[in-house]
Amino acid sequence: MQTPATVVKLIEHASLAVELAGLPLAQLCFERHLNPPAILAAYANFTRPHPRYKVFRNKAMGIALVDIAGFGNAASYLDTVRQHGHAGPQSRKALARGYRLRRIDRNAHLDEIHAIHTSCDQRQGRPMDGAYRHMRPYPEQPHCACYGAFDAGGRLAAYCNVARFGNFSATDQLMGYKNGDGAMYLLLAHIICELIEERRVAWFMYDSYLGALPGLRDFKRRLGFRPYRARYSLV
Repeated sequence: MQTPATVVKLIEHASLAVELAGLPLAQLCFERHLNPPAILAAYANFTRPHPRYKVFRNKAMGIALVDIAGFGNAASYLDTVRQHGHAGPQSRKALARGYRLRRIDRNAHLDEIHAIHTSCDQRQGRPMDGAYRHMRPYPEQPHCACYGAFDAGGRLAAYCNVARFGNFSATDQLMGYKNGDGAMYLLLAHIICELIEERRVAWFMYDSYLGALPGLRDFKRRLGFRPYRARYSLV
């Protein structure tokens, strides 16, 4: 006879399966020519069995995506997030406080990045991974671009390394100071606008949507990310 706890778990799994089955499908293609070793490693990671739900691929269900191809221009994206979130006001707050953005070479800012990594013991309710506490030069990544948000004093306050894998780009590393200045909204909104204007990718990914804690999930929602089922191919 099944215990009440087992029954509850079965119901939870069934509810999750129904929710996931109703998500829209995104066709995401990896293009190995962009950086063969890195692209093949990423494809293997994305398509391996999920660590908890073995019947699913690792990054296939409830993935947070912005439909880049669905926006005619950056202005239409900004209009959308103004209506359904407060990414616009938060971005304007950061600009009013003197934040400015530019592409950076992470190896030219190792000390500032290390300061960001060690500024907080926990992120999203979990202890910081020890790997973030030991800085070493980053390898060359021709399929990546890194963006930095600098405060009014010229200090790097947040950064996001963006990897282009094929018809989609994804956040590779994203971190900043927890200060409520709106810099993270400004940073991601800028990246999304740039991707829309460049027209090189159809999607932008920020890890999982359904698996995120409520605060992070709300952050993603306000920036226009929505949960999808992802189907991957490799060319």
